Amino acid sequence: MCFSAEASFTAAAILLPAGGFAIRKAYQVDSNLVPLAALPLLFGVQQLFEGLVWTGSNLSSDKMVERYSVAYMFFSWLAWPIWVPLSTYFLEPCRRRHVYLLFAILGGIIGAMQYFPYFAHDGWLLTKFLPNAISYEGTVLFDYIMQREYTYAIYLFVIIVPLLTSSNRRAQVFGILISLVAVTTYLFFQFAYISVFCFGGAVMSLYIIYFIYREPERS
Repeated sequence: MCFSAEASFTAAAILLPAGGFAIRKAYQVDSNLVPLAALPLLFGVQQLFEGLVWTGSNLSSDKMVERYSVAYMFFSWLAWPIWVPLSTYFLEPCRRRHVYLLFAILGGIIGAMQYFPYFAHDGWLLTKFLPNAISYEGTVLFDYIMQREYTYAIYLFVIIVPLLTSSNRRAQVFGILISLVAVTTYLFFQFAYISVFCFGGAVMSLYIIYFIYREPERS
């Protein structure tokens, strides 16, 4: 598996228009699917930012690397733990929705505590370029109370459990795919966990485009 500016830009070039199509089709099929359908497009934006991080390195521009690393981490820390539970929230019957809203609130709290300190503490986000990978390192707020592995475990819990417990079968399948990405990344790519996990999630989001494409439009 190879990662580079070309890989990130290629993923963005596929996901952005395909994600736009998925949103449009979801609106025609079932408006409750729109938040889930938006995930591929959002993944495409994140991959675009990572391509710009790579470009900043190639241009030896520390400011460019820093700017787009912060933009990339917005999705990693803040967007995904909020948006994914909200996506399942709209798929659930009213009697179950409050559970997924609580997941989104928890994700927002965790994400904000991890992301916003980057603006107050220089050096808390360190971007390291490895052979065919980027490692986003540094300090996160939870490092002062627990090991980083537990922080990642809570983060994954907030993202994956809403999908796996959804009453929507396709959301469950997507949750299984994301779980496989998480396990594979943990076993083989711990040196660049965030980057590889998000890239894998972006690839798996093609499943969302696939099943929405197959949905019949409302008559």
